[in-house]
Amino acid sequence: MKVAIVGASGAVGQEFLRVLDERNFPIDELLLFGSPRSAGRKYTFRGKEIEVKLLQHNDDFKGVDIAFTSAGGGTPKEYAETITKYGAVMIDNSSAFRMDEDIPLVVPEVNAEDALNRPRGIIANPNCTTIQMVVALKAIEGLSHIKRVHVATYQAASGAGAAAMDELYEQYRQVLAGEPVTVDKFAYQLAFNLIPQIDVFTDNGYTKEEMKMFNETRKIMHSDVQVSAMCVRVPALRSHSESIWVETERPISPEEAREAFAKGEGLVLMDNPSKKEYPMPLFLAGKDPVYVGRIRKDLANENGLTFWIVGDQIKKGAALNAVQIAEYLIKVGNIK
Repeated sequence: MKVAIVGASGAVGQEFLRVLDERNFPIDELLLFGSPRSAGRKYTFRGKEIEVKLLQHNDDFKGVDIAFTSAGGGTPKEYAETITKYGAVMIDNSSAFRMDEDIPLVVPEVNAEDALNRPRGIIANPNCTTIQMVVALKAIEGLSHIKRVHVATYQAASGAGAAAMDELYEQYRQVLAGEPVTVDKFAYQLAFNLIPQIDVFTDNGYTKEEMKMFNETRKIMHSDVQVSAMCVRVPALRSHSESIWVETERPISPEEAREAFAKGEGLVLMDNPSKKEYPMPLFLAGKDPVYVGRIRKDLANENGLTFWIVGDQIKKGAALNAVQIAEYLIKVGNIK
């Protein structure tokens, strides 16, 4: 198995290296690619030092079976043909292809089979907040069709990359030292603050991040579900949290929901209010599953249920989900 990582020096690229190693992913040869800024850097994988190659329009992807791409800007679209022309399956972590009709958008716990139909050789990895939400929604959808979802997200600095995480650390230090605060990766100072904007605003007043949750959820779940999101950047370092309200066709009791979540693939039930046990990002960074707690009836809706989830944005929200897609393709014998 010949594997490539494009964008190897970024936060998600580095997480790809850790996840592939942790899960003992079958790799005979690993290639790393990056921008002119990161080309030449060296990383150790399974005891072997690998140098990052400059991403170019050439034959470097000849013989590659799977290419995990996590590069910014227009890179995925510009290089998609170069990456896939010799038959590599490109699993892309950007937003470039997610809503293209001929490209599957996949969360393995929800719609793994969609990955088998990829006419352009590309599979899109969904937005991080969508991934962890649909893993939880899948458990409820199995009980009764979900008609509506209202969700408020509490998104850590990790969602804006490694440099953003470093900036949050530095902002806290600067505030406590009484120094001027550096603001570069966020619209405003994030330390000791909340920012109710992630990505740019669209004409309807929602941000692109919020609209991703609407559109991507419907595509992944093959559903007419209506999703209204409010996405907020919070001064946590890593792992996103979401408060979710669902309206189902029939009432779902908290007991039914707990049982479904406990059995749900990729989910861990953490719901014991009497002992103050519920998911929190501080304690769940680096974990694979999506954690669910605070499960209760929605007092404002007879057919409503509300719950709280936490998932590591860099892991399940990015690298891990992509690796799980590749694992599924290998399992069903769908890699060339």
